Amino acid sequence: MNNPSKPDIDESKAPLIDHLIELRQRLVRTVIALFIAFLVSFYFADEIFGILVAPLTDAFPPGEGRLIYTKLYEAFFVEIKVAMFAAFFLAFPIIANQVWAFVAPGLYSNEKRAFLPFLLATPILFAAGASLAYFVVMPLAFEFFLGFEGEVGGMTQEALPAMGDYLDLVMRFMLAFGACFQLPVLLLLLNRAGLVTREQLTGLRRYMVVLAFVIGAILTPPDIVSQFLLGLPMILLYEASLAIMWFTERKQEKTKAAE
Repeated sequence: MNNPSKPDIDESKAPLIDHLIELRQRLVRTVIALFIAFLVSFYFADEIFGILVAPLTDAFPPGEGRLIYTKLYEAFFVEIKVAMFAAFFLAFPIIANQVWAFVAPGLYSNEKRAFLPFLLATPILFAAGASLAYFVVMPLAFEFFLGFEGEVGGMTQEALPAMGDYLDLVMRFMLAFGACFQLPVLLLLLNRAGLVTREQLTGLRRYMVVLAFVIGAILTPPDIVSQFLLGLPMILLYEASLAIMWFTERKQEKTKAAE
């Protein structure tokens, strides 16, 4: 039965089997998009890995940086992982489009307007977090780590990072920062769903400060610079979420008063 107060929902009432067929079609398109993106990324894997290596190259003195691999197959699998990592970013717009096309027909028009900004904000915030990790955090962290090179007990202590270990570290940095930058999306969705209020989140502020740095300690390497540079943005994003909620509540109050 249609809700008269929400008349703009799509009128399709397809049986379950039709929805499953549509879901399969959209999953197939998603897999095809990922596969094509993987092939393209694999072709340019050396160039992409070169971009990922740039922060480490800059941290070494000119001409002194080296990457090694200790297993014969390691370099090949590094290229596979690089291609898979890049393929997800390349195919994400298509993946998001397929998710939206599957979900949207079941939403009312006001629900679509409420949900779409979150869908658009997700990749933007992820890219912002990954960019912070790449351009700011990784260079500072690598300079800190390389500061331990030198003479120790009469022997030379030298950094010889392995390709696989380095790629894992870069992916850990970028995924951790990208995921943590989704905090506003999560909080605003919970608030929109009525599961939490701005007052409740405001009361939890002091705990959030502690939690942010705990998460930073867990998701980043064990250095204070990386932990701080992840914890501080999370606190700022938390405060930004509270500010957005406050402005939204003010707008709703003005709308009700005008009615």
